[in-house]
Amino acid sequence: MSGVIELAIAMLIIALFAFAPLGYFIYRYVAKNGEPFGDIEPHGDSESPLLNAVGKLLAPLKALVEKKSPTPSE
Repeated sequence: MSGVIELAIAMLIIALFAFAPLGYFIYRYVAKNGEPFGDIEPHGDSESPLLNAVGKLLAPLKALVEKKSPTPSE
């Protein structure tokens, strides 16, 4: 019988460690009125050298695709 109790206690300790990050995130999310990590900039609004370089590389391909796409006849 003591083996079952030891196993239950061990499982409880493992569960506490496993779900602690989730509990912390929920605590932080509720603490600041839905802003878990403070006032952050929305995704996609920031400038990035990598995004600018990729945009320059894809611009000719995008223009090529737009030229080849058939226009609907009116």
